[in-house]
Amino acid sequence: MRRLFPVTDQTVPTPSGGSPLGARDDGSDAGQDREWSLDELADAYAYPEPGPGEPRPWLRANMVSTLDGAAQHEGRSQAISTAADMRIFGTLRGLADVVVVGAETVRLEGYRPARARAEFARRREAAGQGPAPAVAVVTAGLDLDFSLPLFTSPLVPTLILTGAAAVPDKVAVAERAGARVVIAGDGTGVEPDRAVRALADLGHTRLLTEGGPRLLGQFVAAGVLDELCLTVAPMLTAGDAQRIAGGPSLAVPQRFALASLLEEEGFLFGRYRRP
Repeated sequence: MRRLFPVTDQTVPTPSGGSPLGARDDGSDAGQDREWSLDELADAYAYPEPGPGEPRPWLRANMVSTLDGAAQHEGRSQAISTAADMRIFGTLRGLADVVVVGAETVRLEGYRPARARAEFARRREAAGQGPAPAVAVVTAGLDLDFSLPLFTSPLVPTLILTGAAAVPDKVAVAERAGARVVIAGDGTGVEPDRAVRALADLGHTRLLTEGGPRLLGQFVAAGVLDELCLTVAPMLTAGDAQRIAGGPSLAVPQRFALASLLEEEGFLFGRYRRP
């Protein structure tokens, strides 16, 4: 893993004439092409420090895309991921209060509950967090398999984000399965801004969404996405796979600013923030 941006000191070539290196804030070499520890990744991906008063929620997304814009291959993201991508995936989960995911992604990717990891225990305790993030499933129809481990054996109860007009019988089934149903819309569906506020009201201000593309598109359209963590895989897939965000296009494209850029084995790991 090498840091390409920001460079905190003058970028210089390696003695062997290899790739340029950038210095870390602490004076050690962060440009070196080596495997970073989870602690280093956690520092690199730390959530912004809350300002004075009530901490505002911060919604970041974590997605992967090929060079030609595919967010999936044969319906899943695993084929376009890599070991470094999965280390960052685990780090982002280790820092989050809650992981927000769409029901279709739960079904396609076989979602499991987040687990407690010893590597993040100290950070989570210092931040006042529980041992693992909750998973919040966004669903209008509540058509979920409640026999899955996501509902039968989570470390913290799984949340269901749905609308006020959801079918009462399905809500009752979800609650009997141990899920906590949270209303975040007036109709059957979920309103993105209401979802963010509802999670913040539960004390979840470090929000992470892992998609899928339709859910991310809704967050983008509602203007509630603060940060995008995007892995660009050095792969081409062609075909008609989804992009990282779907749904109607915006009238005016939203501009995000590059916050950091890492690289490993040709994979680029960028962080982009809303200005």
